[in-house]
Amino acid sequence: MKDGNFLKEHNARSMWHPMAHPADSLANPPTIITRAQGVRITDVDGHEVVDAVGGLWNVNLGFSCQPVKDAIAAQLDVLPYYSTFRGTSNDAVIELSEGLRDFFAPDGLVRAFYTSGGSDSVETALRLARQYHKIRGEAGRVKFLSLKKGYHGTHFGGASVNGNANFRTQYEPLLPGCHHIPAPYTYRNPFNETDPAKLAALCLSALEDEIAFQGAGTIAAMIMEPVLGAGGVIPPHESFMPGVRAICDRHGILLIADEVITAFGRTGSWTGSRHWGVQPDLMCTAKAITNGYFPFGAVMISGAVAEVFENDRSGAAAIGHGYTYSGHPVGAAAAIACLAETQRLNVPENAAARGAQLFEGLLGLQEKYSVIGDVRGGHGLMCALELVADRGTKAPIDKGVIGRVQEVAYQAGAMVRVSGPNIIMSPPLVLSAQDVQVILAALDAGLATT
Repeated sequence: MKDGNFLKEHNARSMWHPMAHPADSLANPPTIITRAQGVRITDVDGHEVVDAVGGLWNVNLGFSCQPVKDAIAAQLDVLPYYSTFRGTSNDAVIELSEGLRDFFAPDGLVRAFYTSGGSDSVETALRLARQYHKIRGEAGRVKFLSLKKGYHGTHFGGASVNGNANFRTQYEPLLPGCHHIPAPYTYRNPFNETDPAKLAALCLSALEDEIAFQGAGTIAAMIMEPVLGAGGVIPPHESFMPGVRAICDRHGILLIADEVITAFGRTGSWTGSRHWGVQPDLMCTAKAITNGYFPFGAVMISGAVAEVFENDRSGAAAIGHGYTYSGHPVGAAAAIACLAETQRLNVPENAAARGAQLFEGLLGLQEKYSVIGDVRGGHGLMCALELVADRGTKAPIDKGVIGRVQEVAYQAGAMVRVSGPNIIMSPPLVLSAQDVQVILAALDAGLATT
């Protein structure tokens, strides 16, 4: 490995970073992380902090999960790769599939289609949704509905159903037939409604209206996150996702739960759908499925959808889709170990307890700093602060101010993530009460500069 001087000198010189302007990465070189242990990361200068980002929502078990590391190393010695395209499989992916079937049984999901990550999983779910309707003789069902502020990855399909212009504008024209409804975002919404239950009802009414306008017979699926993540951690009222499920059922529309972030315990429940008492038709997973140690994902498929595909005799159910690394044996071995450790540790229990502690602490900071316009969370370890220049007008904060908050917080002991006006926290689910206090103290230091 090159030394620290080399790394600093060449930082961002020969690579473009995701979600960043290339020139900005050169002008403001990224923090170089060189080591990690437990829930802490260490940079090239030896500065150690609590990682309140959890890698990127994915290192649920922290950076020292030895069973997953051991499983990866052992699998590399036995079978480092083989394809699962028609005609071949591998032992690890078969074992994993049975484990996932058991894990997701309460969600009504019985089959897995493997991918290389979250964006792949979303793309797969969208494709399978269209194919499902074609098999059933409803080829006109090709449109998709989703929420504004929702995030569904960066493939063309995912970008098309994304509800944030930042991931769309520079890449248009996108997939036609994608339509968006207002998110149940109490701080900012077109209805000027702050009551969560009333807002949920208004958004559900908007969904019904859009379906009537488009024609139910033209719509393949509704895709949504149980708790909106990258859009700023927006938890809906408890009535919202069950309401979406009921509307989809009435109109023959599939419900795709994008659980790339929320599956495997982050909300304080084993899945986000289970958190709201909903069984989706398709579920997108990735991230925590291998604790971030290997790029891997899975689309979980309900029994009803699987039956339509498996009972087809026309040939229309042949899946003309897949990835070179679908069902990669090393990823499958990592996922087997990760699933076992996730269940052994019962991570939703700690996620709920530490999430409540973090949320309460953030509410305390809001009382102290007027720059905090909104605090969102309360459902496991996913929280956000929305910073404003003025609480009365909700005018967005200057980018320089929020950048300074992030930098001072980092120097004070915690890595947090900035997304637009939001400071987002998604730490590992094995976080301790003391770690939460470190995050809160670091944020306090950062906010004191505003």
